Amino acid sequence: MSNTSTASTTSGTLTIVASFTAKPGQERRLREELDAMVAPSLAEEGCLGYRPYADPARPDRMIIVEEWVDAAALEHHFTLPHFARVAKALDEILDEPFTLRRLTDVPA
Repeated sequence: MSNTSTASTTSGTLTIVASFTAKPGQERRLREELDAMVAPSLAEEGCLGYRPYADPARPDRMIIVEEWVDAAALEHHFTLPHFARVAKALDEILDEPFTLRRLTDVPA
C-alpha cells in the first residue's frame, strides 16, 4: 500500500473529478454503471485510484475521483472497451453531459 501513497505524491500525477447528473428515474442505473467501472479501471496500468461518490442530498448526482500517473494513462483509459461501454450507457442515463476537472499537484 505504501507504493500507492508514494506514487500519488509524485509530480506529474493527474487527479480527475468527473461529475454526473442522472435523468429522473435513472439514479440507480447511474450508480450501477459507475460502480462497474471501478474494478477494470483500477486494473489499468497507470491508474492510482478510482472511486465513485454519491451526493446524499441529490441522489441524481455522483462524482468519480480518479488518480492517474500521467495524462497519457488517462488518455489510454478513454480508449478501452469498458470506457466505451459506459460512455454509451451514459448517453442514455445522463440529464446533461458529464464534466471533467483535471487537477495536478501543487508544488510544495
